Amino acid sequence: MTEPGPLPLPRPPLPTLLVVDDEPSLRRVLERSLGQFGFRVIGAASAETAYDLLASEPADAVLLDIQLPTMSGLALYLAIVHRWPSLEGRIAIMTGDAEADDVRTWLERHPCTLIRKPFTLREVADWLGDVLRRRPERERGKAGA
Repeated sequence: MTEPGPLPLPRPPLPTLLVVDDEPSLRRVLERSLGQFGFRVIGAASAETAYDLLASEPADAVLLDIQLPTMSGLALYLAIVHRWPSLEGRIAIMTGDAEADDVRTWLERHPCTLIRKPFTLREVADWLGDVLRRRPERERGKAGA
């Protein structure tokens, strides 16, 4: 009888991105494409769903649209960093209206990454890579704690 070989080591969890956008096609494209870059992508169509998801699905980063059905993405940003301070600096705001006065004023008060629509998948992947390099491995996955 032969002895069993060593047990395979568990794989580290994939970095998780929460995409908050009410356009289902955009969420699907990001999920499929960023999955190929080695990310786990979860999606939410509303601010309320995103907030609830973060409570049960810790994320390493959040890609957040400004225009959401019931609550501004900017208001959701503030709610997220209030409840999960470890996500501050790990949220990118995406918009096609970056030059609007209210958006510019908000960004002056709350500096964060801005990703302008339309964007490329490479832009999002590069931002995610930067975010994950700044965060030590031992802290990943604790955002929902």
